[in-house]
Amino acid sequence: MRIVQVANFLSPTSGGLRTTLRHLAEGYAGHGHEVVQVLPAAVDGEIETPWGRQVGLRSPALGSTGYRLLLDRNRVRRALERVGPTVLEVHDRTTLRGLGRWARARGVPSLVVSHERLDRWLGQWLPARLPLTPLADHSNAALARDFGTVVCTTAWAAEEFRRLSVPNLALVPLAVDTTTFRVRTERRAEASRSPRDVVLVLASRLSREKRPEVAVATLRTLLGRGVAARLVVAGDGPLRPRLQAAARDLPVEWLGFVADRARLAGLLAGADVVLAPGPIETFGLAALEALACGTPVVADSRSALPGVLGPHAGRSATGDGAAFADAVQDLLATPEASRRAAARDRAEEFSWPHTVRGFLAVHESGRTRAA
Repeated sequence: MRIVQVANFLSPTSGGLRTTLRHLAEGYAGHGHEVVQVLPAAVDGEIETPWGRQVGLRSPALGSTGYRLLLDRNRVRRALERVGPTVLEVHDRTTLRGLGRWARARGVPSLVVSHERLDRWLGQWLPARLPLTPLADHSNAALARDFGTVVCTTAWAAEEFRRLSVPNLALVPLAVDTTTFRVRTERRAEASRSPRDVVLVLASRLSREKRPEVAVATLRTLLGRGVAARLVVAGDGPLRPRLQAAARDLPVEWLGFVADRARLAGLLAGADVVLAPGPIETFGLAALEALACGTPVVADSRSALPGVLGPHAGRSATGDGAAFADAVQDLLATPEASRRAAARDRAEEFSWPHTVRGFLAVHESGRTRAA
C-alpha cells in the first residue's frame, strides 16, 4: 500500500501527534508499505526519511501557538492527486475533514483519527449555556459519514461516537517506546535538589487546554503541607510567562521544550511523580512515557488517562491543586519499588508493533470494502 498521512497542528515543539506519526510511519515501512506524509510547513518542500517521504506545504502560523494549519484545501488536494494514495490516513478533524469526501469520490479507502473529544473540547472554549453536545453530535455524525473509518485511541474518546451508534468506529490504542523510555537504576532529576525533595514533573505544552496551572497549584499546596517538593516543567507555550509570574516564589525549574527524547526520558525517570492535569486528554502519550520510566502519574479524572493508567500505575483527581496534592501524597505512601514496578508493568501493555498492526488492519479492511 501507499499510505498517505495528512495532519495539522504540528510545530517544532509538537509532542504526542508528531511522535505518533513517526512511529506509525516507521511501522508501516517495516511492513513493506510506502509512506508519504503531507504536513503544514513554513516553506514548500520535500524530504526523504528512513521511513518514506515527507511533503511540506507552506501554511500560515496559528497566532503565537507555534502550530501551522493547512488552510488551502485545493493545494492539499492537488498534493494528494500527485502522490496517489492507496489509502488515506487523516489526523485532523478541522480544515482537513473534507478529505474524506475527496477520498470517497476517488474510491480511496480512508480513516480519520479522532485525537480530541469534541464535546469536551467545545466545553473548554464555548459558554456552557450553548447546546454543546448537540453541536458535537452533528459534527461527529458528519465526520463518520465522510470517512471510511473513525479511529479512536481510548474508550473514553470513542464515547461520543458510540452514543451515535456509529457503525464504522475502530478502537486502536497508541503506545510507547519502552526502549528509550525505561526505568533507570540510578535516578537523577535534572533540577538541583536535596535527596529528600519530592520531584514533580510536568511534561506538557503550556496552553489553556492542558491546565498547567494545576501543577503549580499542586506544588504550592504540598509546600504548604510541609512536603519538601519541587517542580520541573518540560514544555513551552503561550501560558509560560503567566505561569512563571505566578510561581516566582516557588522552587520551579523551567526547561522549555525538551526535544531530545533521551533527555526527556531521563527527566521522567528521575521524578517521583509526573503530573498530567489536562482534562480533555484523549490518550496522553507523555503520561505513558512516564509509566515506561517507572514513574507513576496523577491525572485529571475527567480525561481518558484514568483508563490508560489502570488501577495501579497512578491516581486520578479532580482538577485542582488540593486534589492533585492529595493524590501525590497517596502515591508517595506506597513503597517506591511497588509503585515503580506497577507503572512499568502497565506501560509494557502498550506496544507500537501492536498499534501499527491495528492501524494496518483498519486500512486493509477499508481496501476490502472498497473492492
